Order: sequence, then C-alpha cells, then structure tokens
Amino acid sequence: MFARYEWMIAWRYLRARRSEGGISVMTWISLVGIALAVFALIATLAVRSGFRYEFVDTIVGANPHVSVLSYGETLLNGDLTRTVRDYDTLAERLSQVPDVTSAMPVVEGQVLASAQGRNAGVQVTGIRPDDLRRVPRVANPEESQGSLDDFDGGIAIGAGVARELGVGAGDTLRLISPDGQVTPMGRSPRTKAYRVGYVFKVGRYDIDGVRVYMPFDEAQTYFNREGVADEIQLTVTDPEAVDAMAPALMAAAGDGTYLWTWKDSAGAFLQALTMEDNIMFVILSILVLIATLNITSGLVMLVKNKGRDIGILRTMGMTEGTILRIFFICGASIGVIGTAIGVVLGCAFAIWIDPVFNFVNYLAGGGVWDESVRYISQLPARLELGDVLSAVGLSLALSFVVTIFPARRAARMNPVEALRYE
Repeated sequence: MFARYEWMIAWRYLRARRSEGGISVMTWISLVGIALAVFALIATLAVRSGFRYEFVDTIVGANPHVSVLSYGETLLNGDLTRTVRDYDTLAERLSQVPDVTSAMPVVEGQVLASAQGRNAGVQVTGIRPDDLRRVPRVANPEESQGSLDDFDGGIAIGAGVARELGVGAGDTLRLISPDGQVTPMGRSPRTKAYRVGYVFKVGRYDIDGVRVYMPFDEAQTYFNREGVADEIQLTVTDPEAVDAMAPALMAAAGDGTYLWTWKDSAGAFLQALTMEDNIMFVILSILVLIATLNITSGLVMLVKNKGRDIGILRTMGMTEGTILRIFFICGASIGVIGTAIGVVLGCAFAIWIDPVFNFVNYLAGGGVWDESVRYISQLPARLELGDVLSAVGLSLALSFVVTIFPARRAARMNPVEALRYE
C-alpha cells in the first residue's frame, strides 16, 4: 500500500530539524502526549478490572453464591418463623442439582461480642466444620492465626473483629445475645464465653470486621434453633451463572422457599462499578483524543513549512494519493510509536503496581489506602487483553482519523500556488 520512497520521505520530514522546516519539537510533544494518554487509559482499565475482580472474588469466596430461604410459617402461638425444617434432606436435594458444589445448612444471628473491656457487634454464622473448610476465603485467607482444626472446640473470627476486641487465637471472648432463655420475667440475655480457635483475614473490611463462625450444633443451642436451620447456603461452579440456575434450584427446593443470590446482595455495588467503568472510559477517551489532536497541529505546521517541497514533488509527477500517503505516514507513525510506548508503560504499571503503590505510600507518609472506605485491603490491578486492545484500538483509530485531514490538505495543494513565490 505504501511505496518505499513514501516511507523514506515521511521519515525525513519527521526527523527534520526546525531550521529545515521540520516539526521535531511538535513530534516529541505529540508522541509524549499520546504515550501518557494510553498509559493512563490502560492503568485505569487495569485498576478498574482489578477492583471488580477482587470485589467479586471476595464476595463469592467468603459468602454463599445462593441462599435458599423459607417464606415462613405461622406457629400455634401466632409467631412467624422462617426457619427450615428437614434441612439435611433439603440440602441433599439441592446438592444434586448440576453445577452445585456444596449445600450447607447454617444458623445466623447478630450478637454483641465482648473482650478486654471492648465491645463490637458481630454477625454469627453457625456452620459445620467440614462445610467451613469449603469456604475458599476462610480456608485460604490472606492472613490467619491458629488453625481450622481448633474450630470444633471454639469459634473462628475475622481479623477486624480480633483487632477491635484485642484478641487473637487462643484467647477468649464473650458473646451476648438478647434472644436468650424465657423466664417468668421475660427473655433474659444469653451470655457465653468461647475460645478463639482461628482468626482469618478475607481482605474485605465489611466481612473481616463483623464475621464470626460457630459450630453448627452449638449455634442451634445458642440461638434457640434446635432441630432447624435458618437457610441453606449453596456454592456453584460458575457464580456468574446463578440466574440461569434459578429454575432448577427452585424445583429442587420446593414450594415455600425463595432464592437470594450474591448478585442480589451486591447488586448496588456492581451497578456502581459498572457506571464508574463507563464514565472513566469516556473521560479517558477524551484525554486520548486531546493527545491525538497534537498530531493535527503538528502536521498542519509541517504542510505549511513543506509547501515548496510538495510543489516540487507534484511537478516531478507524484499524484495527490502519494502526497496524502506521505503525510499520513508522518501522523500515523507518531500515533503508532506513542501508543506502543503507552502500552509498555501501562502494562508495566499494572504488573508492578504493588512496588509503585508502596513507593507512593512511603512518599505520602503512609495512610494512603483506607480499607474501611475501599472495603478491600490493597489496591488491585488486573491486566486483561480486552482492555489493552480497546486502548490500543482507540488510540490508533483516533490517530489515523485526525491525520487524514492535514494529509488531504497537503494532497490538494496546487503546485503552481506552492511555487509561485519561490
């Protein structure tokens, strides 16, 4: 498509000094601008993908993918109970559904935890030891103390709870529930001390700061749930496909039950992330457009400075198409080289984001990342091929488009007018 001499002339124009009518300074400005814009776009897309991946991974790694709950039934005394009877039978039926990896009956309740003169509200989940080992983020946490083997004789707590109460593995804390024994004077709070057998750090502030696991049988006694469970928690092979599995799960669960998926509980966060992704891509796309417009200004200056050369080339027999291709090569080359540099910088940033973040944190004196606000414990980045290709495609497309207009202007220049005053 491009002749060898076209490349030669375009390259000579690009590296020409300003005294020779070149645009070397504008070339460097355009090159640096595009490189920085592409770098910013790839880095932002990588962090965006990392946020979503880490956010979803901590949700599906520490929470059930699907919860099967009961609509409830009215007891003889008029109270409404939403507990699940025959929970083992129901869990067995649900585990037979294709792509269901586990079905775990649990008991849940909110209580006050107290230790070392400190208090914290916690969410207690009663679960069997074997089932707890199937919770990925708990069985393989970021950090841990103690061992899951000690869970049978105690409880497992999140790192945030341990930090708030000042306890660790082997210490004792007290759980206080307002829903205790029924006495002639009414219900009395139930208080019981438990040994901390295991401390885990999932990496999400809202989980580590409230989550407490208790053996299932003990939780039934503590929360007055003898013979029943509060819900059946399911994990599936592909958490993103839980909506498609809903009919099969409902058929297995039977009447009087409903499903609550991880997408239902985290729907607001996911929608906020999606909206933020779209807005950030649009804003950074404008940044890339502004950077590529430097190519246009540089080429306009080059065409003006090279008017005499264009007239001579046209009188030598070169066509308008040849002149257009020469100046298109000039602008497109800047876009391609700048994009390549930006891709390298953006990929390097995503790959070595931890050292970069640690350096920035050191310069700022620490405290740059507040996990109580961001919910996750560190700045994530995930480099995906689709994000890199979208950034490259956007940059190259804009570079090529903005190059066409000054290139056409050069091609349509009248050689007589270009040489009249020479």
